[in-house]
Amino acid sequence: METSLTAPPEQQVSRDEFIESLTPKEIVSELDKFIVGQEKAKRAVAIALRNRWRSQQLDENIRDEVAPKNILMIGPTGVGKTEIARRLAKLANSPFIKVEASKYTEVGYVGRDVESMVRDLVELSKNMVKEEMEKDVREKARALAEEKLIDLLLPPPPGQSHPKDAAPSTDPLGKQHYENTREKFAAYIKEGRFDERMVEVDIQESSGPMMEVFGGGMEDMGSNIKDMLGSLMPKKSKTKKMKVPDAFKILCRQEADKLIDHDKATQEALKRTEKSGIIFIDEIDKIAGRQGNQGPDVSREGVQRDLLPIVEGSSINTRYGIVKTDHILFVAAGAFHSSKPSDLIPEFQGRFPIRVELDSLTQEDFVRILTEPDNALIKQYIALLNTEKVTLEFTDDAVQEIAQMSATVNTRTENIGARRLQTVIEKLLEDISFDAPDLAGQTIILDAEKVRIKLDNIIQNEDLSRYIL
Repeated sequence: METSLTAPPEQQVSRDEFIESLTPKEIVSELDKFIVGQEKAKRAVAIALRNRWRSQQLDENIRDEVAPKNILMIGPTGVGKTEIARRLAKLANSPFIKVEASKYTEVGYVGRDVESMVRDLVELSKNMVKEEMEKDVREKARALAEEKLIDLLLPPPPGQSHPKDAAPSTDPLGKQHYENTREKFAAYIKEGRFDERMVEVDIQESSGPMMEVFGGGMEDMGSNIKDMLGSLMPKKSKTKKMKVPDAFKILCRQEADKLIDHDKATQEALKRTEKSGIIFIDEIDKIAGRQGNQGPDVSREGVQRDLLPIVEGSSINTRYGIVKTDHILFVAAGAFHSSKPSDLIPEFQGRFPIRVELDSLTQEDFVRILTEPDNALIKQYIALLNTEKVTLEFTDDAVQEIAQMSATVNTRTENIGARRLQTVIEKLLEDISFDAPDLAGQTIILDAEKVRIKLDNIIQNEDLSRYIL
């Protein structure tokens, strides 16, 4: 019986020590494991991350004056803009959230909605901190959960909630027999002999339907109103019958939750959001005004002006407290096909001093993307089919053919960058994936000829490739 709280806590250096050890060269080296090319963008984010650590080493009288150098990435879709920011955040264990600027131009848009990105970042940060704290108490939580599970399988004698609570007048032999039985049950649980046994567990339910109805717009009603109403409503719990392994997982989570200092977790989450949070704003070109339009583009310019205070540095009210955005790192990105960065309002441009242009992907880049990264697509598909005991192999000329076909389709239709590789490979392996359960034990070798037989008709027919690939 396994659960996320059974493994021993990992021996690691502290988070601050780890970030201190990340030099710009090492950051770029780590990003190289997952992203092909785009050296300028990698260097820019590596410097930005290192500068954030440097600023935190300064004296207090100057530390707050050093703002993060926000980055504007310019390049077509599918070249790695989002992936660079996401991998950077994962490397530094920083709270990270991606939003699309274009959603704030939709019908029903309200200016305060832009603040929701900060609230979402805080929520994510809280979950990260809580998960880390659970790792520290997992062994204790597991022991307590095991005791609770034994109580469910072997209820204590009448008038006694636990052997340790036994009264002096309790029959010593009966007490000894009960304790021995508990020890046997503990051994049986570890051996999995109770895995099919059903037990009843109390599970706490979320707030009632009324909170669900009002939940969507509560953020605009002021500070912590939703939490206040939630605390006034009685918490309900229901008893659910389930198998022992499932019950054990739930009991582990419940006990870990009781052992965590939630106030400390909240404060750490707020601190981590302010000091190391990263917000990725995609499609920033969609809110840039276009030259030649008659009069100002009110909707787009309005969104820029609403985003501006957050990017510049302001205090946002969240359910956990006030969050200052002065030191959150903002990474904006856009293709800028029909507009250019200079179409953004000057104040907004000035908040993104680092600008980096990402290169379009070539056929050679596609070959590298298919084979080099730790999460390369070909490695993924080989691993997936291996679960069905099917051995899949790609020859070098097959990889070249897939790359060439993907580049061709990108040229003829919409250029979606590396995402095209996924659609091409998925179509190539469609029949194999479908028949995989019946192919167990077989080895399938794909060469250039087989790739052409499967995809050539679609590639040559521009209408087909437009809709299928």
